[in-house]
Amino acid sequence: MLLGSASIVIGYLLGSFPAAYLIAKYRKGIDIREVGVRNMGAGNVMREVGMWEGAVIAVADIGKGSATIFIAQMLSVSQPWLLVAGLAAILGHNFPVYIGFRGGKGVSTLIGVFLVLSPLGMGISLLIIGIALLFTRHIFTSIAIAAPFFLAAIWQVEKSPILLFYALGIVLFVLFRSRHRLKEVKTITIRAVREIKAITSRVKEQ
Repeated sequence: MLLGSASIVIGYLLGSFPAAYLIAKYRKGIDIREVGVRNMGAGNVMREVGMWEGAVIAVADIGKGSATIFIAQMLSVSQPWLLVAGLAAILGHNFPVYIGFRGGKGVSTLIGVFLVLSPLGMGISLLIIGIALLFTRHIFTSIAIAAPFFLAAIWQVEKSPILLFYALGIVLFVLFRSRHRLKEVKTITIRAVREIKAITSRVKEQ
């Protein structure tokens, strides 16, 4: 009980570390939550601060999720505590205690959590995100497209109903937090499909 509770608190505090906020303040003197898509995440940092800074944030936010699970495993907590600790890291990123409980959406932290819980399942999902990114050239849309494949990969690899419903709950939470961007996803997906059809037509003509 004590170790399980400690793993949750550690997860939340790690998840709360506002790497994107600090980098944006240091590099450009801006609050990353007030510019661009107003999200404290790697994608917004890439657009508003710089590619290298965004890459650093992606690694840091993924690291928060992975470190939380590693620490919980080192504490030898049972699976329910382990999963709640991962969720706490994601909630910490969304509602960080250090900067007024206003953070990001938690996608990178989610990736970090599942890189440890299901390395192969998450690896397949990242590959799909990469392929989608080639066509959409838009990070959030690529992630949204990959979401169903992520759930399918987790099930096929792990065969765990608990892990599947855990993943589903987190995906729905992230989508709810990003609901204002779903129209954007639809527009970009339609554009990408049209471009793919145009390329296919040109190939056939040749």
